[in-house]
Amino acid sequence: MVHRTVPPATPAPSSPARPPAAPETPIVPAGRSTGSSRDRPREVAPDPAAVFDWVDRRAELRRRAGLTRHLRPRPADDPVLDLAGNDYLGLVRHPRVVRAAADAVLRWGGGATGSRLVTGTTELHTELEEELAGFCGAEAALVFSSGYTANLAALTALAGPGTLIVCDAYNHASLIDGCRLSRAKTAQVPHCEPGAVRSALADHGGGRALVVTDSVFSVDGDAAPLPELAEVCRAHGAGLLVDDAHGLGVVGDGGTGALAAAGLAGTPDVVATVTLSKSLGSQGGAVLGPRRVIRHLAETARTFIFDTGLAPASVGAALGALRLLREEPQRAARARQVAQRLSAGLINARLQASTPDAAVVSVHAPSPEAAVAWATACREAGVAVGCFRPPSVPDRISRLRLTARGDLTDAQIEHAVALIARCAPHPDTKS
Repeated sequence: MVHRTVPPATPAPSSPARPPAAPETPIVPAGRSTGSSRDRPREVAPDPAAVFDWVDRRAELRRRAGLTRHLRPRPADDPVLDLAGNDYLGLVRHPRVVRAAADAVLRWGGGATGSRLVTGTTELHTELEEELAGFCGAEAALVFSSGYTANLAALTALAGPGTLIVCDAYNHASLIDGCRLSRAKTAQVPHCEPGAVRSALADHGGGRALVVTDSVFSVDGDAAPLPELAEVCRAHGAGLLVDDAHGLGVVGDGGTGALAAAGLAGTPDVVATVTLSKSLGSQGGAVLGPRRVIRHLAETARTFIFDTGLAPASVGAALGALRLLREEPQRAARARQVAQRLSAGLINARLQASTPDAAVVSVHAPSPEAAVAWATACREAGVAVGCFRPPSVPDRISRLRLTARGDLTDAQIEHAVALIARCAPHPDTKS
């Protein structure tokens, strides 16, 4: 195709025939001075204390928008009822889980000592990977230092320039960051709309493609339509990557996860990521899927190659929790039941609460300021709840976020509902 230069609509003013004479200015190489220092105005070096003044200006903008955040260290014996953490099965302090972590430290030490490909892989890591893959019905698993690094690894290793990633608009930040780091073309589609995914894949016109979604979305606790998404992917030859952080231990028969519940566990075109920090009461993450995909990640994923391996204590705790869940599969159903009771109670109290598909319940607040005040009042009254505000919420609606725990009693559920309703902001609160 021949590209033609289009002349501007308004001609540029003509230059004079001869430019006015100007004194010659010598070209001086960088770092070499000319003339006497007494002949030049003295440059005043910037004040080092002013280098980060822009941070204060940004902080003031966040304060005006009601988006200031604070770290609040909690004591080990915090007396409040915790509905803010992600301990879905109540295993963080379970004696068997704590003992498994302690035993791992006593045997392997405090740290993994290096990258998984150097010295950071212990026999315990391999044991956890084998049992986790077996529990979820996958061919293989690879353990990472966090769920965040697991998501970054999966996206950057399975996508790249020339790949299309189709990403749900409500996906977790770690998935969004993975899309950005992959350098792939990313199409963001409306929340939980397989039709929009189909259109994005059709517009791609062939080539590698990957559809990415949470299994259970972390803000409202609603579930992705995984069977429908898998059908769309297969019609267009695309892979499906599912972040099952909020599904493992809660969804599926005995907590085996959302892929098992959807009949997709062990399929050759689906990859899952999970976290060990929620239902399994530990820390870390993992990618599960076909053996060849897991091998590819071990050899190419930067957050695996260049990161220190997960600490033995976390590996031991996760393994202990996984074995406990195998023995007590009813814990998964109980967590879902607690979430449903929390939601029903809050709705009966005339609050705008979500209907959970797993263990997360959200309650809309009138404004960011109202959400902060509401959460603060709840904590002061003895119940800790999460407070989600923009930009952490994709729909820009501030809310309280409650996480059900399978070890809560009926009396604790009723108490929490009554207290949250009592502390709710007045309907006329600024929105």
